[in-house]
Amino acid sequence: MTFEAQILEGIPENLPSPKPYDASINHAPKRKDILLVEEKKLALRNALRYFDKKHHAELIQEFKEELDTYGRIYMYRFRPDYKMYARPIDEYPAKSEQAAAIMLMIQNNLDYTVAQHPHELITYGGNGAVFQNWAQYRLTMKYLAEMTNEQTLVMYSGHPLGLFPSHKEAPRVVVTNGMMIPNYSKQDDWEKYNALGVTQYGQMTAGSYMYIGPQGIVHGTTITVLNGFRKIKKTTKGHLFVTSGLGGMSGAQPKAGNIAGCITVCAEVNAKITKIRHEQGWIDEIITDLNTLVDRVSRAKESKETVSLAYLGNIVDVWEKFDQANIYIDLGSDQTSLHNPWAGGYYPVGISFENANIMMANDPEKFKEEVQNSLRRHADAINKHTAKGTYFFDYGNAFLLETSRAGADVMAENGIDFKYPSYVQDIMGPMCFDYGFGPFRWVCTSGKPEDLAKTDKIASDVLEEMKKNSPNEIQQQMADNIQWIQGAQENNLVVGSQARILYADAEGRMKIAKAFNDAIAKGDIGMVVLGRDHHDVSGTDSPYRETSNIYDGSRFTADMAIQNVIGDSFRGATWVSIHNGGGVGWGEVINGGFGMILDGTTEAERRLKSMLFWDVNNGIARRSWARNEAAVFSIKRAMEIEPNLKVTIPNIVDDNLINLL
Repeated sequence: MTFEAQILEGIPENLPSPKPYDASINHAPKRKDILLVEEKKLALRNALRYFDKKHHAELIQEFKEELDTYGRIYMYRFRPDYKMYARPIDEYPAKSEQAAAIMLMIQNNLDYTVAQHPHELITYGGNGAVFQNWAQYRLTMKYLAEMTNEQTLVMYSGHPLGLFPSHKEAPRVVVTNGMMIPNYSKQDDWEKYNALGVTQYGQMTAGSYMYIGPQGIVHGTTITVLNGFRKIKKTTKGHLFVTSGLGGMSGAQPKAGNIAGCITVCAEVNAKITKIRHEQGWIDEIITDLNTLVDRVSRAKESKETVSLAYLGNIVDVWEKFDQANIYIDLGSDQTSLHNPWAGGYYPVGISFENANIMMANDPEKFKEEVQNSLRRHADAINKHTAKGTYFFDYGNAFLLETSRAGADVMAENGIDFKYPSYVQDIMGPMCFDYGFGPFRWVCTSGKPEDLAKTDKIASDVLEEMKKNSPNEIQQQMADNIQWIQGAQENNLVVGSQARILYADAEGRMKIAKAFNDAIAKGDIGMVVLGRDHHDVSGTDSPYRETSNIYDGSRFTADMAIQNVIGDSFRGATWVSIHNGGGVGWGEVINGGFGMILDGTTEAERRLKSMLFWDVNNGIARRSWARNEAAVFSIKRAMEIEPNLKVTIPNIVDDNLINLL
């Protein structure tokens, strides 16, 4: 069958042949056996409801075997035969160009060069899923092919509930992922209800169809590393950044280290993914021996090299060995997927990758015990280095949260705060988010590299012009992003779709988007999808990451993220999404995102101005109300630019009055 025919077919009338398990693909680990006997029967009923009754007898044993073997029902048999990648938009069978763009983005999330576990429909982060199973994928693509601009597709945690009548100004798709009743957001609740097939972990941009490969993470990490070295008043040249995680975080850290100009050591326990990242050019060298690693880092320090080194092994061993060998670490962090600590997000020291995977599935309590032992050792080793002067920060992956739960020495003297800051709390929040700068991104739907090059030039020209009149407070942010976008081509950042990311404020996003829309209208480039990471000024309420620099007591509330998505949906977004759990863990965060199609029309220009202004300033206003000085400056500036904006400004209480109490 042709690609078009397979899309339009949806769930096949006749069963395709079973597909052999492909061991060459990086697969998700087996999930633990958590369902009771009656719950397993319910999981099978839930899976079989996608198929005609005549197929149930054949499929039930197969699905039971998947559930028993992998802890989930993925419906491998229904993986499509065509290659999975973002095709040029005109190759998608669709009645709506907006729907075709969404199909393109979905396929990009599942591209084998992009996705972490493509056969399990997981894009990144160990459990960040686009869909729960292949029936959902097939049915969703069919709905999108049939959709008109008078309909909206409703997505319940990967399940396409259906096409509902709406209107052309409404979002074409509304996505929710993992939206649980609050008392059912513990880690085992995800394991249970995901195994039942009724919810999923959408991460941030996985379940919202807006992942653009490691480039998105590279940019944020580059900005963080640059500002981290500025914070400790050091240049990057010849100085060492130590971290871990090449799987769920793609390889962003070593690539970012190279762009920033430092020495990067990144540990990873998975040999297959380490090899892939090396082949993709995201790391320079793989080292398997700790003594060799010490020698190589020493030589790099002496010659002030810019180099990225992947250590194939456990990060705890690296921190401990560098302490013994007196290797000074300037900057330290961790990007393992500790939001998912018991299901492959973090691996304990002293146990092989293969044996850990077996223990994870067959003896989960023992695995949890080993992980917590490892976290305590990990924290102890970091503490030894910070005593020597290392600057360590939490990369928002729940490292400090989980080490504290394991009883590690990571708490401040007040017993409330952590002794180390979050990178948002210390770097990105006050330097970027409070000023409205966040991860704006776009995808060229033509699939042409020349279109991406043209958009790079457009964005660079806009930022250069803006910088001439920008206030001193944001000159550094402007300069960093101009440098980034001008070097984007030479850094070979594209994996999957022809996409780009940069940090911009509301003014920058609107001006760049309008310039794109004008270029589309002239026929210079094809249609463009706008979006952003959920990890942004307004998109996410996350007390240990995005909102960790909110000090008025409201960082555990989620009004901002919910308001953000509601507001985007009626201001012109093509699709919106709201998730529980992205980035730092199930039950720890609420985050929202959007996608917007630019097609060169005046309607698109109206929508982009309305939606992008709100999408950023919602968060600035909330940060301003929390008394964040930079945000107060930014929202006052926004009100000067837009007379229809009226925001409540906080009155600052004299500290001497408070201290008298």
